[in-house]
Amino acid sequence: MNYREESLRKHAEWRGKIETKVRVPVDSRDNLSLAYTPGVAEPCLAISGDVEKSFTLTRRWNTVPVITDGTAVLGLGDIGPEAGMPVMEGKCALFKEFGGVDAVPICIRSKDTDEIVRTIELVAGSFGGINLEDISAPRCFEIERRLKEDLDIPVFHDDQHGTAVVTYAALINALKITGRKIEDLKVVINGAGSAGLAIAKFLLRCGALDVTVCDRAGIICEDDEKLTAPKAEVAKVTNRSHLKGGLADAMRGADLFIGVSAPKCVTPDMVKSMQKDPILFTCANPVPEILPDEAKAAGAYIVGTGSSEYPNQINNVLCFPGLFRGALDVRASDINFEMLVAAAKGIASGAGEKLSRDFLLPHAYDKEVHRKVAAAVSEAAIASGVARTDLRA
Repeated sequence: MNYREESLRKHAEWRGKIETKVRVPVDSRDNLSLAYTPGVAEPCLAISGDVEKSFTLTRRWNTVPVITDGTAVLGLGDIGPEAGMPVMEGKCALFKEFGGVDAVPICIRSKDTDEIVRTIELVAGSFGGINLEDISAPRCFEIERRLKEDLDIPVFHDDQHGTAVVTYAALINALKITGRKIEDLKVVINGAGSAGLAIAKFLLRCGALDVTVCDRAGIICEDDEKLTAPKAEVAKVTNRSHLKGGLADAMRGADLFIGVSAPKCVTPDMVKSMQKDPILFTCANPVPEILPDEAKAAGAYIVGTGSSEYPNQINNVLCFPGLFRGALDVRASDINFEMLVAAAKGIASGAGEKLSRDFLLPHAYDKEVHRKVAAAVSEAAIASGVARTDLRA
């Protein structure tokens, strides 16, 4: 199937992938008077006296916006907020299908950080959490930071933390298969946008000691005055060997390569220069940094990609539905590191007895793994002190 042509045809047929569903009867005078006026005045007054009741008297507790400004949509770049709508709708459909979360797309016509932050703050009272999506770096870091500081509901940037979680989940299982330990790995990450920087920071917090990050110009070095603030922050805690040069120099002797960058930027010779039986997660979409067959022919032991065309798809869909389900179920005030680690371990456990070099992670449509992630996240939120209630019963 030509997915691009068929998808365009189906989108014209569907005319949208989500819709509003009415949860209450409004088919009689009594039912209408309960759901709407005059009866609805009572819950309005109750919420007016205590805003927290908006979580128990409305659907706010289970509703999340998928918010973009259209500046970093998939691998398409800055295509505008309206053009990002098909992706946001798709994300909302996945939230509902795999997490039971009601999600709505919001595409903001602005690239101004202050304006975006203020817009989200103004509508936050309608939602139980905030999912940021496809906002370009470095603005995405500032937007997320400020919203996490200002709002008392979970704020999550999937391109950063969802990617880091699912990458770590794949690594957990790759380490099981190879018998390695994370603290012994020499890790190279190619791509220093939101995903690459988030993965680097997350792996360091999970125990990695030797991480080197590359961007288009080559290895990120602490003494490079041209680095943006987010890159400079990561440069302080990576490249402890003080390497200089390009991607080929970084990959020499590496155990693990993680690509969130550009198609076909890794050559077989680069793979051959790595340690014996290296692990490669080549997640550029739609074409990976090196094709799996080429990587394996050059000596790669485990290869994962971001594509469903190959084994070992490393897909954010495994993370965000269950993560938000778990956070919303306990009215978490934040999505913290402990919850992210719990999500990764929940995803990794989903491979079960099928775990192998070519079955690193469960399929994204495996609903049982989403339930595992939700349960693990809820427990982590409770244990770390950010849960405010337990709605799971």
